Amino acid sequence: MNYTQIPSPCYVLEETKLRRNLELIRSVQEQAGVQIILALKAFSMFSVFPLVKEYLSGATASSLNEIKLVNDYMGVKAHTYIPAYRDDEFDEVLLRSSHITFNSFSQWERFRDRVKAHGARGQGENDADTPSPHAPGPTPHALNSTTISCGIRVNPQYSEVATDMYNPCVPGSRLGVTRDQLPDQLPEGLEGIHFHTLCENDSYTLERTLEALEKHFGDLLHQAKWVNMGGGHLMTRQGYNTDHLVGLLKAFREKYNVEVILEPGSAIAWQTGVLVSTVLDVIDSQGIDVVILDTSFAAHMPDTLEMPYKPRVLNAYQEPVAGKHTYRLGGMTCLAGDFIGDYSFDEPLQVGDRVVFDDMIHYTMVKTTTFNGVNLPSIGIWQANDTFRLVRSYGYDSYKDRLS
Repeated sequence: MNYTQIPSPCYVLEETKLRRNLELIRSVQEQAGVQIILALKAFSMFSVFPLVKEYLSGATASSLNEIKLVNDYMGVKAHTYIPAYRDDEFDEVLLRSSHITFNSFSQWERFRDRVKAHGARGQGENDADTPSPHAPGPTPHALNSTTISCGIRVNPQYSEVATDMYNPCVPGSRLGVTRDQLPDQLPEGLEGIHFHTLCENDSYTLERTLEALEKHFGDLLHQAKWVNMGGGHLMTRQGYNTDHLVGLLKAFREKYNVEVILEPGSAIAWQTGVLVSTVLDVIDSQGIDVVILDTSFAAHMPDTLEMPYKPRVLNAYQEPVAGKHTYRLGGMTCLAGDFIGDYSFDEPLQVGDRVVFDDMIHYTMVKTTTFNGVNLPSIGIWQANDTFRLVRSYGYDSYKDRLS
């Protein structure tokens, strides 16, 4: 990648790497006989949804805005899960979704009559309300169909996610119902079971999770038509045993005679691109050399502070090395904690030098803010023909439009 062709700061997706991931995921999908769909909460770069659609058949959304993005740029209805549905949005959610998962029985009881009424409508009755897709997709029937399949999210009370912020099985979790809240029979109108307890885990974690799921919900699994295993299946990470995953999924699908759905987020865009930044200043702060970049950890890479984790910087040592040029990398906002840690370089950094953060496409672009009025990074694609295409840049209007 020729960084001199790229504006700064800028997220750059590498098309070849995205296709590599999608090819692997499609292979798993075909071998296991399951459906794997894109999770927008991790990767919402709709300019490449037509590319994604070449490999995957759908997407999952957790808000009405995400649903609309799925409709408009993938040309399909969404698999929808929202922890609590708004009364004023629910009818539109119905129109735009093929699957809806409810987080609680109170939500199901509140909206089930509207689901039933929607499902009873005639084919194509709501065509005028259905968006026209802007991307290649299925036949119009897929968007115009009023058929809805509903499910309930369950909490198997087992998760190996170490960070509580990302663990949906912590005591008092608001996500999903535990076994004691469910009857012996799935209520009429609910035909799916959804769980999501993984976060960038492997297939062996999934295997242990399925043991917990079957222990608590095995009788209901036999009654279900589909099981959504959520996200967190990091099958594109080096060393992931995809053969083991395929075996697990096939065995589960055949045991319970259900359709199996996976909705990975990170796996789609894992290691597919970078965030390019530029050195604005180098200062001596009480004996520590500090670099101020034209990007922000707080505003542009919040996961690094939330998880937290230290991102990899290309052409740098990830920890201080004696005898090397060591700098503390900081962002351009006035937040005191807008820095990430110390890195060493073979050559001293100077104003104007590029600093490139690796693996910044998944769960990064979707969380950016304009805190302090900083511009959002541009978004571009390093194409398969080794040329750069700028997709979008941002300025004052993007900042202003978030305020009033």
